[in-house]
Amino acid sequence: MNEPERWLSVEEIAKHLGVSKETIYRWIEKKKIPAHKLGRQWKFKVSEVDKWVTSGGAEEN
Repeated sequence: MNEPERWLSVEEIAKHLGVSKETIYRWIEKKKIPAHKLGRQWKFKVSEVDKWVTSGGAEEN
């Protein structure tokens, strides 16, 4: 049985993409990167972020 996709933190998604945490926060502010706020923390699904990158979302920044 497949495990559900894990939510990643800002630090983890920054490492996954090879960018700084500051870049992730800048993308969040511009409402560019697909992010979900859970309480006071931002969380990310790798599949959503990877789709955003491959569709050219990161190029617009």
